[in-house]
Formats: sequence, C-alpha cells, structure tokens
Amino acid sequence: MLPLVFDLRGKSVLVVGAGRIGAGKAQLLIEAGANVTIIAREVLVALPDGVNSLERRAYRSGDLRGYALVISATGDETTNDRMVAEAREVGVWLNVVDDPARSDFYFTAVHRAGDVVVSVSTSGASPALAQEIRSLVRTALPDNLEQVAQLLRQERAAMHEDGRSTEGHNWRPRIRQLLALHESSG
Repeated sequence: MLPLVFDLRGKSVLVVGAGRIGAGKAQLLIEAGANVTIIAREVLVALPDGVNSLERRAYRSGDLRGYALVISATGDETTNDRMVAEAREVGVWLNVVDDPARSDFYFTAVHRAGDVVVSVSTSGASPALAQEIRSLVRTALPDNLEQVAQLLRQERAAMHEDGRSTEGHNWRPRIRQLLALHESSG
C-alpha cells in the first residue's frame, strides 16, 4: 500500500448506492471538493448537501466512464462484479465498500485541522481499528496545528517571493517554536 493524498477539487466522482455508507462516502468526497454524482435505485437516507447529480436508477454498463474515482456502495455482489470488470476495462479507480480485495483504494480514518490532514489506514483489515487509532492520534496533537500550518505557508511564500528556495531549509526549530507558543499559552 502507498498512502497518497488526492486533490479532488473539481473532479467528477461517482457513488453507486444511496444508503448510509454511500451517503457517508459522498459527504467525505464533497468535503474534499469533488463533484459527486450518485446513482441509486432507492435513496435510503438523507443525502449530503452538495451532491452534483442524483440519478434514481440501477447501475448500467458504461456508467463509470469519465469519472476520476468510483465508489460502489450497493452491497450487491452481482452489481459489484460488473463494476469491478468495467473499472478494470476503462481504467478508473474503484472502491468496493467493505471488499478490500476488489478495491483499488481504501478510505482512511481522517483527522483534519485546517490544512493539516492526519490519515490512518489498516489497508482494509479493520476500519474500526483505523478509527480508534485516529482518535488516539487526535488527542495527542496540539490544538494549534491549523494556525501553525497557515503561518508556515505564509513564511514559505515570503521566502519564494524573495527568490529563496525552501528546499533543504531546516523547518524543525521554527515548527517547534510555533508549537511551543501554544503549549505556553495553554
């Protein structure tokens, strides 16, 4: 497994299935800036605000074309089989919910603090364990990570504007200073 962070802003993503899991995945994708289309025979729960398009029907061959990512949240093995075959054929990344062996990627347990994203994965072995580890990590992190990231972004931009490279710059003392400011004021 190789953990990556994808910039999904403006990318077309398809979720097939509109139950609790499908709606939850759609919410995460919308929060990441994706343009989410949902295809589902039935809408079983309230869908998140920001869904780009909802098509009330069953999955059909050809539906995966043109999407950056696809999530199958149908719980139907026959539909999943067809989607896996089509995803391989058209070269689209597919996540089959609760079936890591047939998935090209997994959702991780995520903690966000502004631009800081901490992601935990068990490579599909146990999402519950990933969520528990994420909770442990979250409690160990300083509360000012969002502010520290913004300050460092500004400082890097200022260095670039001055024509200086940030490659090879030792940021550790500055990061520790900014994090310590929080500890001393907390």
